Amino acid sequence: MDSNAFVYTTYIRTTPDELWAALTEPELTRRYWGVAFETDWAAGSAMVWDENGRRTSDPEQVVLDAEPGRRLAYTWHTFTPAWAEAVRIDPEIYARLAGERRSKVTFGIEPAGDMVKLTVVHDDLEPDGTIRGLVGEGWPALISSLKSLLETGEELPEVPR
Repeated sequence: MDSNAFVYTTYIRTTPDELWAALTEPELTRRYWGVAFETDWAAGSAMVWDENGRRTSDPEQVVLDAEPGRRLAYTWHTFTPAWAEAVRIDPEIYARLAGERRSKVTFGIEPAGDMVKLTVVHDDLEPDGTIRGLVGEGWPALISSLKSLLETGEELPEVPR
């Protein structure tokens, strides 16, 4: 792991299988993330990100590792003009994002008694890059909503921007 990685660990009262489902099943990822992934979750398989009908695909968007209930890793999505417009990213920030190398995210899933330890590592980030700053704000809110969904059945409202 490089020193520019973003690492976030939390404990969720759930099972490894339920957490895996929440990370991979479209009806669940849409609830807490607003994204559904189209893939077969096999290492090397392409991934399409579907955000409310806006589809992002790229040959470099792929599953890197998939061990159900244990580990999931994939490359991060491509930054497109349509994505930037939809999420209201300033054109200058979009230009910086589009110029950075593709990063990846890994979810480590470990049993911890009647809970699961989830470790999210977002790495291959540019030193002092724009993506590093955005994921540093985004992952805590996203994982909090995932945790709430699994523990209470209700995701958190989207954090205002």
